[in-house]
Amino acid sequence: MSKLTGKVAVVTGASKGIGAAIAKSLAAEGASVVVNYASSKAGADTVVAAIKAAGGKAVAVPGDVSKAAEAQGIIEAAIKNFGRLDILVNNSGVYEYVPLEAITEEHFHRHFNINVLGLLLVTQAAVKYLGEGGSIINMGSVASRITSPNSAVYSGTKAAVDAITIVLSRELGPKKIRVNTLSPGIVETEGTHSGRFNIETFIVSPASEPSWLAFNHTFPDVSRS
Repeated sequence: MSKLTGKVAVVTGASKGIGAAIAKSLAAEGASVVVNYASSKAGADTVVAAIKAAGGKAVAVPGDVSKAAEAQGIIEAAIKNFGRLDILVNNSGVYEYVPLEAITEEHFHRHFNINVLGLLLVTQAAVKYLGEGGSIINMGSVASRITSPNSAVYSGTKAAVDAITIVLSRELGPKKIRVNTLSPGIVETEGTHSGRFNIETFIVSPASEPSWLAFNHTFPDVSRS
């Protein structure tokens, strides 16, 4: 018996990239998985098909995490399809690196609405069903510590995720619900390719050169959905 047999997980932004890999890994360990997507139904369906082909259970569920009703719907889909909720992975996010002079209200609010408010709304909906032993995993980023030029807004959202995780771990700890952050480094995904990010340049940059120099240019908008 796999260690997550009988458990149910929700992974937001799981139609591709890190979210898709997490959903597949949870399913491989025996969990039934809600594969959430914001826009890429085809991607989410592909993830679900791969899980089912491997003998797992999964369902694709649309929903914009930054809207309260839709965030609630994502969680309720877990209850409707699988009868319970044990694990929440808040993976949905967007990133766009731009210099200070290019920051707009739209740029700011889109990042904070999805990366921060979305996390809070889905978590708020989830805690109604998470019981003792439940686990919430928030996807952070090394960007909150590397703090490279042109990333003021995105790095700010990930710093907020770090702080929120600490607060919620204390708030939900008495209910025996664990809250943790995972902060990936540079991971080769569809997002890094569409953003034209040169991973090899980052990895092999000279030791004497600050690591943030590899980030010192503008990235186009990339969604993890």
